Formats: sequence, C-alpha cells, structure tokens
Amino acid sequence: MSKKTDAKTTSSGRTSTTTVTEKTDGHSTAIAKDMLTHKKRGDKLLRNDEREELMMAPRRGKDDGNESDSTSATLIDSEQESGPASLSGKDTWNFALLVVLYLLQGVPVGLTFGSIPFLLKAKMSYSQIGIFSLAHYPYSMKFLWSPIVDAVYNKDMGRRKSWVVPIQLMTGLMFLWLGMNIEDWMAQDQIAVGTLTVVFFILIFFCATQDIAVDGWALTLLSKENLSFASTAQTIGLNTGYFLSFTVFLAFNSAEFSNKYFRTTPLDHGLVPLGGYLKFWAMMYLAITLWLVFMKKEDKELDEEDIDIKSVYNIILRIIRLPHMKSFMLVLLTAKIGFIANDAVTALKLLEKGFSKEDLALAVLIDFPFQIIFGYYAVRWSSGPRPLKPWLWAFFAHLACCVVAMLLVYGFPEDGVVTNSYFYMVLITTVTTSFTSTVAFVSMGAFMTVIADPVIGGTYMTLLNTLSNFGGTWPRYFVLEAVDYFTVSSCSVLDTKGESFSCAGEPGKALCEDLRGECVLQQDGYYFVSSICVLIGGLLLVFYIAPTIRYLESLSPKKWKLEQK
Repeated sequence: MSKKTDAKTTSSGRTSTTTVTEKTDGHSTAIAKDMLTHKKRGDKLLRNDEREELMMAPRRGKDDGNESDSTSATLIDSEQESGPASLSGKDTWNFALLVVLYLLQGVPVGLTFGSIPFLLKAKMSYSQIGIFSLAHYPYSMKFLWSPIVDAVYNKDMGRRKSWVVPIQLMTGLMFLWLGMNIEDWMAQDQIAVGTLTVVFFILIFFCATQDIAVDGWALTLLSKENLSFASTAQTIGLNTGYFLSFTVFLAFNSAEFSNKYFRTTPLDHGLVPLGGYLKFWAMMYLAITLWLVFMKKEDKELDEEDIDIKSVYNIILRIIRLPHMKSFMLVLLTAKIGFIANDAVTALKLLEKGFSKEDLALAVLIDFPFQIIFGYYAVRWSSGPRPLKPWLWAFFAHLACCVVAMLLVYGFPEDGVVTNSYFYMVLITTVTTSFTSTVAFVSMGAFMTVIADPVIGGTYMTLLNTLSNFGGTWPRYFVLEAVDYFTVSSCSVLDTKGESFSCAGEPGKALCEDLRGECVLQQDGYYFVSSICVLIGGLLLVFYIAPTIRYLESLSPKKWKLEQK
C-alpha cells in the first residue's frame, strides 16, 4: 500500500487536505520513487501537483467519470481564492535581489534584440541584419547546457553563486571592453557584421547561462509560500532591463530627441552614446557582483544531493519521448512563423520610410505600462481549466495585427511627414500587438506549469521555454534574407563600370546617392514575405495548431509525467 495527498471539499465549501490510502497498482512503486526523489532534491514545487489536479479537474471528471462537475468547480474556486501570501521581510529583500539579477539579464537582451539592429539599419541590408540575428540563438538553446549549470558548482560558494558571480564578472568586463571599442566599429562605412555577431553571441550566451542559475536560485531564495513571486520578479526585471536598453536608450541616443526635449542649442549627437551606456552597465555589473560575493550568502538547499549530468540529459530525452510531447514541440516550433516578419521587419521598414526613431521609441514607451496591466489580466484569464484558450484567441488577434501593421507600412505618407493621426494608428497597433503577445506568453506559461513534472520541474520548464523561444528565433534569419531576396530595386544611373546595380541593400543605396542617382523600387519584398508568413500562420492555426492545442489541453497532467505508461 502507498499513500498520497488528496484534496476534498468540506460541507462549508472549503478545501481540506486529507491522507487517503491508494490501492496498490502497477504505478505505485514509481509514484513512491518519484515522491522520494522529489523530497531529496529539495524541490519546492510539490504543491503544483494539487494545483494541477484542481485546474484540470473538470475535464478529467468528464473523461474518467471519477468526480462530479460541481465538486470540480468548488475545488477550482477554492484554489483561485487562495492567493499568494504577502512577502516577509527576508523575502522582500530576496525578491528585490531577483528583480535586480533579472534586470541585468534584460540589458544585453534589449541591446541585442532591439537597439543594435535599429542602429545597424542605416548601414546594413536586411540580409546582414539577419546574420546579426544569429546572436539571439544562445537564449533559445540554453537547455543544452542547463544540466551542467545545475550539476557543476563549488560547494563553498553555493550551487547558484558558483555560476552567477563569474558570469556577471565576465559580462561586466566584456561590456567595459565593448564600450571602449564599439563607437569606432559603428562609425565604419562597412561594419564588420561577423565580429559584431560573435561578440553579442557571447554576451547572450553569458546572459542565458545566468538565467539558468538565477531561475534555480529563485526556488531557494523565496520561501515556499512565496514562490509564485519568482515569475513576477522575472517579468519586472527582464522587461525593465529590456525597456531601458531598447526604448529609453534609443530615445536618449537620438540627436533629434535630445535636441527637441533637453537642449537649447542643437547638436549632432544624442545625450547617451552607445559606448558610454555600455561602460555604465559594466560598472553596475561589477558593483552588484562584488556585493554578491561579500554580502550575500547562499543558503544551502535542504537534502541537497549531487546530480549526475548524464542522468539529467537522459531525463530530457525521456521528456521528448513522452506521448503527446512531439506534437506539443511541433506547435512551439511553428506557432510564431505567422508573426516573425512583423516582429523582425515592420519597425525597421517604418524607419526606412521615414518614421523617426524617437517617435518609435515614444510609441514603445507608452506601450510599456500597458504590458504590465495586460500581464495582470492575462494571469487571471489563464488560471481556469483551459489555460490555452486565451492563447488561441491571442493567436488570431496577433495575425490580424500583422496584417494591419503591413497596411500601415504600405500607407506611409508619401511626403514623409508623420501626422498625429498616423502616429496614433502606429501606437494603437503597437499596444494591441503587445497585448496579444503578453496574453499568449502568460497563457502558454500557465499551461507549461500545469503539465511540467514537479520532480524535475526545472529541467522540464527549461526545455519547454527553450523550444518556445527557439520557435521565434529560427525563422528570423530566413525572413530577413527573404526580404532582400524578393526586393527588386535599381539605381537610375549606372556605376563606374557602366553597369546597372541593385539598391536593395544599404551599400547600393549609398553608392546610388554618391553617383547622384535615385533608387527606383520595382518590388518590395517585405509585403510578399509578410503576406506569406501570415498565410502560413493562419493555415497552421486552423488545420493543425488549434486542433492539436485543444487535444493536448484535454489530457490529464498525469499523461505528461515521466513515469506515466
């Protein structure tokens, strides 16, 4: 005989926890083994088992006939009413530390995913920016080395600080070196895109490795009853770091923005140069890291045991081989194809047509508080028995936003003057797209939390999140390449050899301007590529993704556990 914890509803409608006897069956030994392993590892996520049972109860009751709908509804209501506990004094300081650590991650991410491509657009073609987008890949591949981060550490320093401290030191020193050199690199007529890609690839690799360690540290920094605040710290920290390095930096780096709002005498440069910004964050990285070394002691995890790296990789393989997982992986890898042209090209295309960087930065600045509000409501919408229902609706809406954004680019004023009405349309589209992205992100995260096996929750969640991130990374390079490939543009005059040449790339445009010619656009590849992406995304949604999601959502969380046969 084995025992398990079961939730029952009392006559007063409240949920009580009682110990019941489970009949011995073919899975009892496996269940006992899982629970023992779970306890030994000090995993704080055991309570997720009860939450999973409550969230999925209506469908299991319908499928298995084990409990009534009324009882299931009562259980869900009871669970939803019991919110997270308030932060204690120690947890408040640890929560603040997590926000700072996640903010540091957001700084290089905001530069690599946002600001640098915007600054490069003036001197590079979409194909060259596509090469730079390869620097995003480490964040989408971190599950490959996450078991090493969990298994290899110095016991005197602590499991998580053994990685956080050296990674942040190296990142800070790299920021300092980059701040001394990047202005000269960016000033060149022909920017060495390969060198720039390698440098930022290493930065994002450091960032992804730090993310693995901080995610694990969050489970022991906060007390068990306040673990739900870890995701809040991640959302606040990462978004703030990204926001500072993308929106705020671009605004203060812009000479037009600085002259308009902060100067009486116009200058040809912004208030915050890229090199100075990097040096500032280098100092912040080094200062916070030194504080961690000398002032913050990492608590030893209860019943901490060494994890064999090989066994963790075997766990990843077993997760991938689970029934239904291959279908879910395919959804994660293809779901963002419909949006990728809009995400990667639309803003750059607006800049190319004459939309100013400061106006675009202002639109994103206004959008930021809406993201926080949307995140709050998205959590509430995704807390029911069908966490992916909002995700499906957001998918449809996001595709519609992509079409609207494409029409906005097409309808850009011919005289290049951005009117207030056009700016407001761009702003509304930006906020609406952000709304759909936030709802989709939170809903998918809620579903992943439900299905993840709590015994190896860290590895399970890292794998799922990595696949989701990679789904938005792998098509980006091909989309940027395709935009240039399908763009037909030629100069009105011949080159020095008496031959016609293309104006599709920035070097061709510069040469045409030097020859006092005019670029004549016959076909803009953006519209073709964006239309194809939206079409593929719509067909995938209707014929594969939506039916698959509804099927996967109907399964009991037990179907996703490693010991499920």
